[in-house]
Amino acid sequence: MSPLRIVFFGTAELACASLSALVESPGISVATVVTQPDRPKGRNLHPQSSPVKVLAAGMPLPVLQPERARHEKFVQTLGELQPDLIVVAAYGQILPGALLELPRFGCLNVHASLLPKYRGAAPIQWAILNDERETGVTIMKMDEGLDTGDVLTSQSTPITPADNAQTLQDRLAMIGAALLVKTVPDYVAGKIVPRKQPQTGASYARKMTKEDGRLDWTRPARSLWNRVRALVPWPGAYTFLSAEPKPPLLKVWQAEVVDRNLGAPGEVLESSRSGIVVACGQQALRIVLLQREGGKPLRAHDFLAGHALVAGQRLV
Repeated sequence: MSPLRIVFFGTAELACASLSALVESPGISVATVVTQPDRPKGRNLHPQSSPVKVLAAGMPLPVLQPERARHEKFVQTLGELQPDLIVVAAYGQILPGALLELPRFGCLNVHASLLPKYRGAAPIQWAILNDERETGVTIMKMDEGLDTGDVLTSQSTPITPADNAQTLQDRLAMIGAALLVKTVPDYVAGKIVPRKQPQTGASYARKMTKEDGRLDWTRPARSLWNRVRALVPWPGAYTFLSAEPKPPLLKVWQAEVVDRNLGAPGEVLESSRSGIVVACGQQALRIVLLQREGGKPLRAHDFLAGHALVAGQRLV
């Protein structure tokens, strides 16, 4: 029996585990990998390959990088590969109907939420921001909507207090990869009946922006704690130290909730080796790991050794 011929679409780091799992699976042949074009990044704006492209190049696998997946020439190129199945994970574009109809078994998507919750670009970040106790991965059959296709399989995982978006992404990537290679053969064999997503409970997880990182100290401490965790590694939670003429920016990488209700929101209540305690709209937040603009992340006691920050000062 000839191996199942798969074209893999992926860009972000989350997709790498799924690609590796497919390549290592018996009975599966990854014909090519499709990823986003190299994009300028960093201070020098040098073009950088996506994590998926770097992984594929080392395997090695052929790589295609269309500017738009809906371009007619690209659809034609993919048709000539005659894929049995397309698998998508964190690719970054919606596939057009012409692509969805190419493979005889359609297109499957590895999505990092328990659908219909958190459709869209940033399901991991929004699950933490919204104080969810669990999330998971869904393998779905794609349609032309935004993560609206029929569900094949799913698996949940708790969101622990120790999690941030990076640790949760790493865990979901591994869960998704294992679930994918378990689902594909059963789906192709007709052992899985796709089920419609329920009409109720759907939500949208829009892409994060730099502005989402701004900490509003009038909010409850738990809300700010979730924001800090949700925005690691990008864009990072941040605040400003009230000063003249230009308030310096401080990034907050790790924090914890403190059961204190003194002071005005944003007021520094304590500045010690154990952390910088800041008053919030409800309770307080202890900053454990922070970074001054242009500097490097430091534990609170190391930060305070080089930067004066005392009780009574304000963060805004």
